[in-house]
Amino acid sequence: MAFKDLREFIRTLGEQGELVEVNVPVDPVLEITEIYDRIIKRQGPALYFGNVKGSTVPLVVNLFGSWKRMSLALGVKDISEVAERIQSFLSLKAPRGLLEKISMIPKLTELNEVVPKAVKHAPCQEHVILPGEGPMLDKLPVLQCWPKDGGKFITFPLVITKDPDTNERNVGLYRMHVYDDRTTGMHWQVHKDGAEHFRKLGKGSRRRMPVACVIGADPATMFAAACPLPGGLDELMLAGFLRKKAVGLVKCKTIDLEVPAEAEIVLEGYVEEGELRTEGPFGDHTGFYSRAKEFPVFHLTCMTHRTDPVYVTTVVGRPFMEDAYMGKAIERIFLPMIQKQFPEITDIHLPVEGAFHNCLIVAIRKSYPEQGKKIIHALWGLGQMMFSKMIVVLDHDTNVQDVSEVAWRVLNNLDPKRDLVFSEGPLDELDHASPRDLAGSKIGIDATRKSEAEGMTRPWPEDIVMNDEVRKRVVARWQEYGLDEKYLR
Repeated sequence: MAFKDLREFIRTLGEQGELVEVNVPVDPVLEITEIYDRIIKRQGPALYFGNVKGSTVPLVVNLFGSWKRMSLALGVKDISEVAERIQSFLSLKAPRGLLEKISMIPKLTELNEVVPKAVKHAPCQEHVILPGEGPMLDKLPVLQCWPKDGGKFITFPLVITKDPDTNERNVGLYRMHVYDDRTTGMHWQVHKDGAEHFRKLGKGSRRRMPVACVIGADPATMFAAACPLPGGLDELMLAGFLRKKAVGLVKCKTIDLEVPAEAEIVLEGYVEEGELRTEGPFGDHTGFYSRAKEFPVFHLTCMTHRTDPVYVTTVVGRPFMEDAYMGKAIERIFLPMIQKQFPEITDIHLPVEGAFHNCLIVAIRKSYPEQGKKIIHALWGLGQMMFSKMIVVLDHDTNVQDVSEVAWRVLNNLDPKRDLVFSEGPLDELDHASPRDLAGSKIGIDATRKSEAEGMTRPWPEDIVMNDEVRKRVVARWQEYGLDEKYLR
């Protein structure tokens, strides 16, 4: 099912035993993080805090922190269903006859129905607060997550900007360091679309860029904002595709941008060319603190919200955290798009421990010499894959989701001189291991089986695998004697 808004999603989580309400007083400074960290590490439920000190606004966290909740958020029983839908669209071919044209009508209709649409009714604007009319950011239960954070941070804002040249919209997740009631930092990293929009302000007479920050929307829209879409593709259209229903948009009160009409809270404002301020430090998804650096300053011109709004947040840190499930869902959903460009790829795995950009494990169906190295170089040039510090390539019969099997094959198949590829290039801004910011060295490991054409002068050994007939015979006897079937798995 497609959820109309955040409230409907929260209600469903409660009905399915996936949410616990906490109504005792809790402190947004460190205490909520400690509670959340214990719960997420035990694969526990979403948490709804109804009594946060210093605020009358309730807070919800860990909405996506399990496979069940991640699937519920996207309206499917399993994430693979979304990947299959994407695969079906990528496989579309030009129809040859009348019957094929008719058969395409449902898919074309579905695509038309996911384009964002303007609406008149906007619950997100039931209450409008202008400067001087009351508290804005001070009204919200913003967290300080970790002891050495530079302050309180809004951690799950959907930040909406438009390219000053093309007017193309972007929705990204960029943390916001709260400085006071009306200003925050805007942590869009140098490689992100929001940062590119900001850089364009230096051209001509442009000085200010409008920015809208949405806190709390339907789950598909929140998830779409985290997806690494190629430039020019609209995250709100992806949200419509995921929920099979267009996102309704309403124009902001004080700036020329549109926001999801069913949002809980909207912060309207601007960033100004040339204005930077120290942002951070911040306990990040790598499990380490990212250091304080200069970033643009966001100024509020208005805050709108629903009646009795709900504040959505997340906490990142040493894995596993809530973002691990979102990252794995992105991996599964975007695999068909990667396979469209590289058909030999059969699977990919981004280990959570590598923060989704330090290591990429790939399985390929190899058909010619040095194909593993070809894939390594190709992926370093593909979108945000450029951040991968390590790419490991294995044969198609390797289960790349099983890190133990990956380690077994790599450690046994590797000849360092023959199989290692070194390069240099862009790195994620949060990488702290390289000697300098934003760039550093990378390694590729081609752990595929090697042929004579690749310099292998002796036969490659076969894997040790038991005969299928023997396996079946043993299983039948095991069951005949009534032995515990858990050992058969």
